[in-house]
Amino acid sequence: MLIHEDRLLPADPATRAVARRLYDTVKALPIISPHGHTDPSWYAENQPFPNPAQLFVVPDHYVFRMLYSQGVRLEDLGVPTVDGAAVETDPRAIWRRFAGHYHLFRGTPTRMWLDHAFATLFDLDQRLSAVTADLYYDRIAERLARPDYRPRALFDRFNIEVIATTESPLDELRHHRTIRESGWAGRVITAYRPDPVVDPDFAGFVANIDALGTLTGCDVTTFSGYLEAHRARRAFFKAHGATSTDHGHPTALTADLGPVEAEALYHVVRTGRATASEAELFRAQMLTEMAAMSLDDGLVMQIHPGSMRNHNPALLARFGRDKGADIPTRTDYVHALKPLLDRFGNERDLSIILFTLDETAYSRELAPLAGHYPALKLGPAWWFYDSPEGMRRYRELVTETAGFYNTVGFNDDTRAFPSIPARHDVARRVDCGYLAELVMTHRLDEDEAQELAHDLAYGLAKAAYRL
Repeated sequence: MLIHEDRLLPADPATRAVARRLYDTVKALPIISPHGHTDPSWYAENQPFPNPAQLFVVPDHYVFRMLYSQGVRLEDLGVPTVDGAAVETDPRAIWRRFAGHYHLFRGTPTRMWLDHAFATLFDLDQRLSAVTADLYYDRIAERLARPDYRPRALFDRFNIEVIATTESPLDELRHHRTIRESGWAGRVITAYRPDPVVDPDFAGFVANIDALGTLTGCDVTTFSGYLEAHRARRAFFKAHGATSTDHGHPTALTADLGPVEAEALYHVVRTGRATASEAELFRAQMLTEMAAMSLDDGLVMQIHPGSMRNHNPALLARFGRDKGADIPTRTDYVHALKPLLDRFGNERDLSIILFTLDETAYSRELAPLAGHYPALKLGPAWWFYDSPEGMRRYRELVTETAGFYNTVGFNDDTRAFPSIPARHDVARRVDCGYLAELVMTHRLDEDEAQELAHDLAYGLAKAAYRL
């Protein structure tokens, strides 16, 4: 078997028995996927996935970053280059290369997700390797050609209740409009990700602001006009189903400048010649401005700072953004968020979800903050922490201070569509194991654990994201 029925459950037999009972009550719950990066064109066009390599390898930095770390060239994995230079185009060759290096994923979350998909979607029961590469390729390719393996059919098979994609303010949301007009019942919504027009270090920042002005008809030569353009696009996104915004800043720094200072700073960043400190201050001010807008329009605000993005400049230049070179950094939340919290932290109608890549901040900063301010909630499993050990550490570090109900359940930050059920299954198993230990040590009754298992798997995310 590729996947064991008791995977990730506690080793102690008595505790495992409780965990099994809890898991049995939640394993078939619908999936709430409020923070992801799947391609909305999949659901709009409902075309077959091209081949196994394009489904599992080429678009997924969780996969190819590991191979790259062991010397496999991204060109040999079919990852497109910025300048259109030649890369491997034979999907079977890409797959064989991936299969020949599959041992690199031993012990990783990626291995669990992949094996789950291989076993449950494609009925494969032998381990992927160079020897079984063609067996896998042929089986997966044969299934992908069938109507019941198209995106909408898999959406239904995965029991996805709602999934959010993430788009730039400059996106016209054509695919989301197509989905809505198609009559298909699947709920695919967007999320407002303003980084391209908020971060002065984002490639094309000044041109992006000009495009924002053209798109909205707002006068973006002034800060007030620029903010009005954001309000207009947020309203447009909300009309297309958005319930949240998403902010991927390098740090958690916030600011609350006066109107004159903010206007002056905006004019500096509009030149494209802002210093590093001026760029950081502008991002900080915009987090507070976005919180103000969220209080007005009801969109949930997600902040996930602490990633030095595109750490590898050579890779960025050749392949572009989001190619597996985003590296966690130490993050300060207590001081960094204080200007925003001084202004909005006590607002009960505002919902700000904090994420982190810095585990050291969980018990020291994030749990106490979320355990106090009505506006704050904690989002646990994002990126590196889609892992059993990370999920377990998260529960241990934050529950004593923030409890369960100042967290928002599980978020899968996925690009590879087949891994969505696997990620949720991992989270449900880990949470049930954690709750079972609380039952066995007499800190919870089992009926309470059953309620919590449901909330952690389904209820909290649905409520937090206003779905």
